[in-house]
Parts: sequence; C-alpha cells; structure tokens
Amino acid sequence: MSEVPILKETTRSTGREALRNNITAAMALAGAVRSTLGPLGQDKLLIDDEGRTMVTNDGVTVLESAKVEHPVANMLINASTTQDRIARDGTTSAVLLSAELLQNAWELVLQGVHPSAIARGYRHAEDACRNHFENLVIKATDDHMLAAATTSLSGKIHQAMQHHLAALAVEAAKAVVEQRPSGPLADPTRVKILTQTGGSMTDSALVTGLVLAKKRVSDRMPKQLPSGKIALVDGGLERKELMSNVKLNVSSTGVLESFRQKEKTVLLEQIDHLVELGVTLLACKEGIDDDLHAALTEAGIQAYRRVSRADLDLLARGTNATLNNDVKGLTASDVGVFIKSSNERWNGVMHWIVETEEGGATFIAKGSTNEAVGEVERCFADALGVACQLLEEPALLPGGGATQIALARHLRRFAEGFAGREQLAVEAFADALEIIPRTLAQNAGLDPLDTLLQTVAKQTTDGSPNAHFIGLNVEKKQPANMVEDGVVEPLRITRQVLAGATEAALSVLRIDDVLWAKQDPTVPELPEED
Repeated sequence: MSEVPILKETTRSTGREALRNNITAAMALAGAVRSTLGPLGQDKLLIDDEGRTMVTNDGVTVLESAKVEHPVANMLINASTTQDRIARDGTTSAVLLSAELLQNAWELVLQGVHPSAIARGYRHAEDACRNHFENLVIKATDDHMLAAATTSLSGKIHQAMQHHLAALAVEAAKAVVEQRPSGPLADPTRVKILTQTGGSMTDSALVTGLVLAKKRVSDRMPKQLPSGKIALVDGGLERKELMSNVKLNVSSTGVLESFRQKEKTVLLEQIDHLVELGVTLLACKEGIDDDLHAALTEAGIQAYRRVSRADLDLLARGTNATLNNDVKGLTASDVGVFIKSSNERWNGVMHWIVETEEGGATFIAKGSTNEAVGEVERCFADALGVACQLLEEPALLPGGGATQIALARHLRRFAEGFAGREQLAVEAFADALEIIPRTLAQNAGLDPLDTLLQTVAKQTTDGSPNAHFIGLNVEKKQPANMVEDGVVEPLRITRQVLAGATEAALSVLRIDDVLWAKQDPTVPELPEED
C-alpha cells in the first residue's frame, strides 16, 4: 500500500535539523545587536523603506526595525519587546542570553543529552538564580538610583547627557510616585514628553506640571489662574449638527435667526452650569463655539479646545476630575482641582502649563535635529523607567557583569548536587550567563576570555563579604568594585532578563518539527473585458 501524502506543498524539518536551524537563526539575531552592549558599544545606522535614517544604540529599536521572517527570530524579538515594556532596559542582554542558552543546549544535544533533560536543568538553574538574588542585592539610596539611571544610558548617548538625563529622570519619577497601601506606585506614563527641534540636547529640561502645546480659545481670557476647579469634557461646546435625513424649511429670515438664538441659549446654559459648579478652567476634546468665547471670558473661565484624549486622561489623573461627554451632566464630584494654570510662549509657540496636587511633570526633549530629539526622547524614557522601578522596588545589583559572574559561580556549586544529565544543563546555564561580561570585554577592545578569567579570579579570591561586587569596569579596562564605581542595575531588570531569556530558550528547545507552508503566488485582479 502506497503512502498517501498528507502535507502537500509543505517544507518540513524535524529533530536535530529543526533545532539546528532554529538555533542558527537565534545566533544570527544576537549577532546583530551584540556590538551595542555596554558603555563602549557601537551604534547602528537604521534605514527604513522611505530612506529615513536613525542612529541608535538601543537594542530593541534595532530589532524592531529589522525585517525578519524566521519564526524563532521573531520569538526572540518578542521577548526583547516584552523586556523593554516591563523593565525599560536589558533588551540586548535578554537576546544575547537566550541565544547563548540555545547554543550551549545544542552542544549538549550533540553529546547525546535529550532536550527535555536540558530543559529540566535550565529550569533548576533559573530557580537557583532567583533564590540567590537575595544574597547579592543591595538597598537603593538616592545616589544609587541616580547611578542606576545613568548606567542604563551607558553607550546610548554621550557621557555629559547621560548624567543630565538621568538626573531629570529621577526627578520626574519622584514627581509622579504615589504612596498606596500596597506600596509605592511610580507610573512613567504620567510624565508627558514634548519634543522641540532647535538648540542643544543639553537644553532639555523638566517642567513641574502638565505642559501642552495649546493656547486658550481667546486671548482675552485670563492668562494666569490661581488654584481653582477644572472641568474635563469628552466632547465639545458646539451647536448640534442636523442629521443627514432631516430637512429644515425656513419661510423667513426671522425663523432662522430664532433657531440660531435658541441654539446659543442652550450653549449659554451650559456655561451657566459651569459657573454654578465654580469651574474656572475648562478643557474639551472637541471644539468650542466661537459665539461662546465672550461668555466664557466674562465668566472668568480659561478654556481650551481640541485637547487630545491622552492629555485629558493625564489631566484627570492629576486633578481627580472625571471626564463627561455632556457639560449639563457634570456634577460637583466630576469637577477636579488644580493648583495653578498659566500660559507661556516658548520658541514662538504658546504652551499651557497646569500644576496639580497629585504631581505630574513634563519633559521637554530638545536637539538640533529631529534625529537628535528622538534619541534624547528614547534615552529619557529608558532612564525614567529605571527610576520608577527603583522607587517601587529599591533593590539593586552590581553591574559590569559582576552579578552574572556571581550567579555562574553559584550555579557551578549548585550543579554538584545533581547526579543525572541535568548537571550538564545547569553548568551550561552558568556558562551562558558569562556571555554578558565576555561581550562587555569584547566591545571594549579587550580579549573576552582572558578578561573573563581575570574577573572571575578576582571575585573568587577577594575574600570580602562584597566580593560579588567585582565586575569589569570597561572604562578602567580591569576588574573593579562596581558599586563603588557607581555601575549598578535594578534587580527587576536582571530578574526579567533571566526569566525572559530562559522562557524564550525553552520555547525553542521544545520545537522538534518545523513546517513551512508554501505560499501561493499573488495574482493581480484584472478588469473584465467588455
């Protein structure tokens, strides 16, 4: 009986061939970002389909800009994106570690170790690292927080800007932190970022309060307002448009004028309602009728229209106001409170600044070109994410590969407790962790192996309680106490790198069959002939 082909028009790879191909893809992806790691990492020039260019050192930006078709490579890119979303840093490290875990797993497979045994060993190793973190962690002080934010920018922007942006990021994080029963909450999305082309990067600044590139609907309205009440409208103060199927028969001009006057009366009643609520500041998502400008001014209300929903949400969080799509439906509980509202002209553009009791801040990113402004914006966002994390969880680890070396040393001792082949997998996990200090050394122009051995030996023979602080200081090009040198990173980032890289590697190891369905050629639809 002849075999019936079930999988038609499908390319298939199985077993070792599938695993080898997947690992090759992972290593190729890691190779694309390897040189960006560390303060002496190199930049990448990215060119999109339209010829626009970007120079960046940010690993996740490089990966997300690449056109990748291989599914495993896309899995690693997704892991990097998750790392960026959760921790705002460590994206390159996550990709390098996952690829190295896979490469080491492949060497074990060639020795006859089954992928399931490797997976079990990797799980044991990850758990051991998680449990060992408590022996390595240090409590973050304000100085440590600034150092960690600065470290997150190493290699991404020049040194003077690293310290400047890090200091602004820490200040911004403290401006938005909330004390809750469950603990502090620092949400980086509460910090608004405005971009301005012109001037120098060093002109970038932090402004207390929410800043919007908006001008009040009438120059006759108050320019400055002291503390008062604010109303937020998820709509506008405009005349209602007639439905498309409604016809209005006008027999005389008097009827039309009467109709318009009635519309205006309805709108004025809405302003009267705002006055009754004590509102002095108004922001609408949609328009405000021109006929109402005088009435709003007379009522002492400073009004703004066409405010984006995102900015309205930020205003709502800062003032404790509630958005309502109907002005007449506003109640006293919907109205919020602000400390100060002012207008200032910056670079010929009018800006609205609102200060609130709930805090909030706006970062003004400046640079001579759009590319420079974009780099400042990305770097500030990274540093802000790190600072917010440390306010929520003030726990730090030494940088410069010191933590990875300490974890690797611990795992090699831990592996001795396994009698089976899982021991080899745990040792392979330890070897993979050392990809971080090896890459740091390579990007600094040092011999990766010799530098790693020197650093490991220094950490092993130091004998002090803080021996695990010793890592590679790439500026000094030698092993050093990284905490004393101010090179530290949040525990949350390293923990996420470990979890994300391990999960990505295990996902690939579980694949033993890859099926590629052939794509039918696309045939354009031609117009029918008469």
